[in-house]
Amino acid sequence: MTATIDRVRAGFIGAGRISDLHALEYIANPDAEIVAIADVNRDLAEQRARAWGFPDAKIYTDYRALLDDPNVNAVDILLPHHLHCEAALAAMDAGKHVSLQKVMTTTVADADRLVERSKTASGRFRVFENFIFYPPVMKAKELIAEGAIGEPVSIRVKSNSGRSRTAWAVPAYADAWRQDRARNGGGPIAFDDGHHKFALAWLFMGLAEEVHAWIGETPRPEGGVVDAPAIISWKFPRNRFGHLEIAYSPDLELVTVHYAQDDRLEITGTSGVIAMARGHGRLVEGPALTLYADGKSVGFSFPDAELGWEASFIHSTRHWIEALRTGASPHLTGEEGRDILKFTLAAQLSAELGRAVRVDEVSRLAP
Repeated sequence: MTATIDRVRAGFIGAGRISDLHALEYIANPDAEIVAIADVNRDLAEQRARAWGFPDAKIYTDYRALLDDPNVNAVDILLPHHLHCEAALAAMDAGKHVSLQKVMTTTVADADRLVERSKTASGRFRVFENFIFYPPVMKAKELIAEGAIGEPVSIRVKSNSGRSRTAWAVPAYADAWRQDRARNGGGPIAFDDGHHKFALAWLFMGLAEEVHAWIGETPRPEGGVVDAPAIISWKFPRNRFGHLEIAYSPDLELVTVHYAQDDRLEITGTSGVIAMARGHGRLVEGPALTLYADGKSVGFSFPDAELGWEASFIHSTRHWIEALRTGASPHLTGEEGRDILKFTLAAQLSAELGRAVRVDEVSRLAP
């Protein structure tokens, strides 16, 4: 029988930029709270605790000390990717429930280690992914389950990044590790942010059989590079296909309060099409989600609070809290997170090798 807990007493390992979004549901949910924060920058951790309304949260500069805290029963690991495996294994060994920020790890071998350890751990384990909990995405999944477009036959994802006067400031240290392939595991767009898009493809189409990718590289005005433009094509079982197009438009002004980026999604079925017009920001006006079927189009409206990118974090964390309280299976499970990692690494390998890569080759080919 899966153990459950009445109240989630979370410890945050990492207090960087993204932690503000991870904290939102802990702030609002009466069945959860943040009781500890670990970060090498003690001042930053203390600042986060005050800003989130948890002034009594214990502050640690070593996450291992947080893991020794008996008041913490669950952890959110929000560290650079190359630190994920070690921290998650330590948290499992400490008996904590573990929510590990995507990307799960930088290698399949490390993902295998986490999956195997999670099978004997006393706590629950999941890989955090928010895009699959974005309200228009959840509505699209519901419509497809109802048969609104028949059987899905293709998926198209468009990711467009640019500039924004309203975007949040990304600390230099956060940008630095994303520019470092040894720490990030791949490029900042096709690999890091790309995980979200691969998760969408997995959600609607399942695991791809084969991936073919062309991934370019473009210098940024502020320094560093982005791994764009890129085209990543997917072949799914049962004669179904899809692709991800990544574009970098340095002079394109985007309306957003988070990253200077927006996303579009289209799923075509045997009898209809579902299109999602926004993700991170607001590049396209009009309905966030539109269904084309039976010779007509229907737009779906959502409350403003459900259309900000932060809504996807809120719903994902709410799902995790409820899973811990009820014993339900959380998404992404370790196995699901590993599948999406393989999916993502297949694209990296395809671009490097100049050929299509089968997903089942990744464990053998990837370092």
